[in-house]
Amino acid sequence: MAQMANNRQRQQQQRGADSDEQEIASRTVQVQSKRFYLDVKQNRRGRFLKIAEVGSNGQKSRILMSMSSTTEFRDKLSELVKFYKQLEAGGATGDHGNGPRFKSESMVKDNRRYYLDLKENQRGKFLRVAQQVPQTGMRSQIAMPAEGMSELKEKLTELIEECGTDDLGDGVEQLPGPKSFRAMGKIFYFDVGANRRGTFLRVSEVHASYRTAVTVPDKCWANMRDILNELIENDSKQPAAPEAAKN
Repeated sequence: MAQMANNRQRQQQQRGADSDEQEIASRTVQVQSKRFYLDVKQNRRGRFLKIAEVGSNGQKSRILMSMSSTTEFRDKLSELVKFYKQLEAGGATGDHGNGPRFKSESMVKDNRRYYLDLKENQRGKFLRVAQQVPQTGMRSQIAMPAEGMSELKEKLTELIEECGTDDLGDGVEQLPGPKSFRAMGKIFYFDVGANRRGTFLRVSEVHASYRTAVTVPDKCWANMRDILNELIENDSKQPAAPEAAKN
C-alpha cells in the first residue's frame, strides 16, 4: 500500500512538473521500430535535457539531465560510438571478451549517476543509458539499437550548439546547489527545488536498508533553523558523557 501511494505521489508530482515546462528545442531519432525524442526544456529550476524512448507499443521511458551535463554525456557517447565502429570493423574487443557487455562509461552530476553500456542480446548490439538518483533509489533507463548511436550524438551536438550548456535560462531563479554528508552509516542529502507551489528543501536520509525524506517549504526554513540552533546550544551545555570504564 505504501509503495502504491508513493507511486501515485510521484505521478502527481510529475504531472505538475510537466505543466510548468517550456520546450526550447527538440530533435527526433528513428531507429528500427523505436523513436527517440531529445527535448531541451525549461522550468523554474532551469534548463534540462529530456531523452525519451517510445517503443512500437507506445510505451515510454526517459532520462533527464541538466544542460551542464550534456557535454560530458556527449563525450562519453562519442567514446562508445568510436568503439562500436572499431568493433564492427573487427578491430576492437570488449571488456568481457565474448560476454554480453562490450564497453561501459559512467558519470556523476547533480547527485545523479549515469551509466552508458554497449551491450548485446539475441536482437543485436544496443546502447543502454541508465540514470540513478541515490537519494531516492529511483532508476530509469532507455535502450537504443547501436546503429542509432551516431545519429543520437549528432542530434545532441546540434542541441548543445543551439541551446548552450547553461542551466539557467531567462526568468529562471538560481537555486543553491545540493549538499550532503555522511554520519553513522547514513548519508544525508539536502536538495533545494522549486515547483508551482514555491521553493522547498528536501532532506533525505539514505541507509543501506531504507530511505526516507521530508520536504520543507522555504517559508519554514527560518523556524527550522531557530529550532536547530536551540537544540545545538542546549546540547553544548550538557555535561560530557563519562568514558566507558577501562578494564
